[in-house]
Amino acid sequence: MTDTTIFGKIIRREIPADIVFEDEHLIAFRDIAPSAPVHVLFVPKTPIATLDAACGEHAELLGRLMLAAADYARRAGFSEPGYRVVVNCNGDGGQTVFQLHLHLLAGAPLGGFGVAR
Repeated sequence: MTDTTIFGKIIRREIPADIVFEDEHLIAFRDIAPSAPVHVLFVPKTPIATLDAACGEHAELLGRLMLAAADYARRAGFSEPGYRVVVNCNGDGGQTVFQLHLHLLAGAPLGGFGVAR
């Protein structure tokens, strides 16, 4: 969860990251292996391993996560041309870090599921 993942280490500032947004609930930083010209990860500070592990008590936090990504896209100028938000869940869904997070992909026309054309 947050305490043992690379994301937890970023939240605690144990390892560096290019942080683009942070508040008391969330942190957002550029992905070190981007799948598009713009690839930002939005991570809740509350430990939730996967989207499947989220429950009703997380509804407000999940809403904050989505709204933070949309706000970032608007402020960064990606709203009008478009962007993609992706949440991977568990191994077959492509999740490699088991702390719930979303990917904001932008900066080019996106083909497939997140790969820039």
